[in-house]
Amino acid sequence: MKLRFLFTLFLACYMLNVMGQSVDKDVLFTVDNEPVFASEFLRVYNKNLDLVQDESQKDVDEYLKLFTNYKLKLKEARSLDLHQKPSYKRELLSYKKQLAKNYITDSKVTDELVKEAYQRMSYELNANHILIKVDENAIPQDTIAAFIKITNLRDRTLKEGFEKVRLEVHNGQTVFGEKLGYFSGFSMVYKFESVAYNTKVGDVSKPFRTRFGYHIVNVLDKRQSRGERTVAHIMVIESKRDSLAEKPEVRIQDIYKKLNQGEAFESLAKQFSDDKNSASKGGMLKAFSGGQIRAKEFEDIAFNLENVDDVSEPFKTEYGWHIVKLHNKKPVPSFEAMKPELVEKVKRDSRSKLIDEALTNKLKTKYNIGSKHPNLDYFVSILNDDYFKRTWKLPEDFKGSELLVRIGDKEFAYNDFGVFLINSQRNEPKKESIESLVSKKYDSFLNDSLVKYQEDNLETENKDYANIVAEYRDGLLLFDLMETTIWNAAKTDSTAIEEFYESNKANYVKPKRLDAIVASSTKQKTLKKVSKLLSENIVLDQIKSLVNSNNKVDVIFTSGIMDAEHQALPESFDFKKGISEIHKHNDAFVVVNVKDVLPQEQKTLEEAKGTVISDYQNYKEENWLKDLRGKYNVEVNQDVLEKVKSQLKK
Repeated sequence: MKLRFLFTLFLACYMLNVMGQSVDKDVLFTVDNEPVFASEFLRVYNKNLDLVQDESQKDVDEYLKLFTNYKLKLKEARSLDLHQKPSYKRELLSYKKQLAKNYITDSKVTDELVKEAYQRMSYELNANHILIKVDENAIPQDTIAAFIKITNLRDRTLKEGFEKVRLEVHNGQTVFGEKLGYFSGFSMVYKFESVAYNTKVGDVSKPFRTRFGYHIVNVLDKRQSRGERTVAHIMVIESKRDSLAEKPEVRIQDIYKKLNQGEAFESLAKQFSDDKNSASKGGMLKAFSGGQIRAKEFEDIAFNLENVDDVSEPFKTEYGWHIVKLHNKKPVPSFEAMKPELVEKVKRDSRSKLIDEALTNKLKTKYNIGSKHPNLDYFVSILNDDYFKRTWKLPEDFKGSELLVRIGDKEFAYNDFGVFLINSQRNEPKKESIESLVSKKYDSFLNDSLVKYQEDNLETENKDYANIVAEYRDGLLLFDLMETTIWNAAKTDSTAIEEFYESNKANYVKPKRLDAIVASSTKQKTLKKVSKLLSENIVLDQIKSLVNSNNKVDVIFTSGIMDAEHQALPESFDFKKGISEIHKHNDAFVVVNVKDVLPQEQKTLEEAKGTVISDYQNYKEENWLKDLRGKYNVEVNQDVLEKVKSQLKK
């Protein structure tokens, strides 16, 4: 969202914030016969009461003037057709879509997934798995064969031991038997993660499928998460190209000796680390948690460092020799602290499909959509292999007007689904049966249509959403009106601004000021010494050295041009040259050396320009509002106003 519309939203919330119509339909006032209800005014007044800083605006009559002005401006904006501007419509549509995301979701499922994710991220699993690779869209025969094979392998692991079978069957092409090490939530695809976390330590899971194929997983250990570490490292690898190069273990030991001699870790990393990605940053690596580092030895060393700035001894991994320095350690944060991050992760992760499914199921129930598909035989008959080549087109005699499905009060015809098929064929690279393809495509079409229908009708179905959209709609309209009519005109009309300045010069003057030195201390006795030194015309730096020691500051000096409101000066300070008496001020004592008293001085237009423009805008707006009151007839119902006042007094 554009920054300027943050202001728009605040303005709309501040001035309108309509929280839905009550049963009270008394008309408080009209603007050219358009009613404004008392219930709306009461809600606005009560909602904004704590936000109002000006006490006068808490007066009902004064607030009514503000509210009437607001309605007059909106009336004018619509008469100027500002609500028809393409830029206005685009911004409003963009905001509505963004806002709708907060309402078109299944919050219960999201909350459950977020809590589940936090529980899983609080623990780390160590597991191995066997995978029989099979394509997501494989033909049934291949899928069945893979399932039978993984089932037989599981039976073998229960008899012969998982590790023995894993090592025997791994070929790295169709069968993978892998050690996974420790991992936590979001490290694996959601299906794999769920099966692993629901398998007891020592057990082998039943066969399950992911997009990669069929798996079985053997959980070896479960431990509490060790939190997060931030480390820097120095890495030395063997140079196979240079036969004369020093052995990496000798080089790493020499670097370690330099560290022990007091040389900076960061400097040595920049000079000697072979990890080019981190060397320039003093060896610094991104923060990581358990299971995110491929080298188990590296991870264990990093997590075993106890204190910030601790440095490990040299150690070896499959990547080379390392020395690690601990920069930061964090335990797993609380659920409340992690919740916003987890919500975003859940929405981006494959588990978001569960949220989407829950939403569409809820919408199907809401709009009475049955679980059975309509008859899709016609679409099966017109699709062919061209679809997988992305060249399929609707036939010339396409029965586009036939009714396919009804959602709420909207009918979707064959043509709607046909257009969907055309537009989505580019996302269908893998061939499958036409029947299966049409079924899947219809599910996607229906789900998209349900969400779109809900979004289009959200203002009539959800009062909270409707109210917020109304606030933004009117606030955005008001912003455009003020920018066009007042703000831009006031900034660009240089002649009018100059004339306004000349007519109101008395409002733009520099006040009486002092050129002074103010000494402040909690010790009155010390300031007596400062006063004496000031009277002897000793330079300020010398005075500082005489009253402040290297380790202790008793007096702080403030110098420069100051007006009566300056925080360093006591209240009602007497503007006259010389050294003042010692004053009690802000729980301390001050003495002031007034070197000169500067009289009031007229500000030039350039010096006062910001204030002049602001005042001119207010002046222009006041006159504009007078014109609007003349253009649009405002009639206040005094009887209803009295009822409003009496209700507010309760």
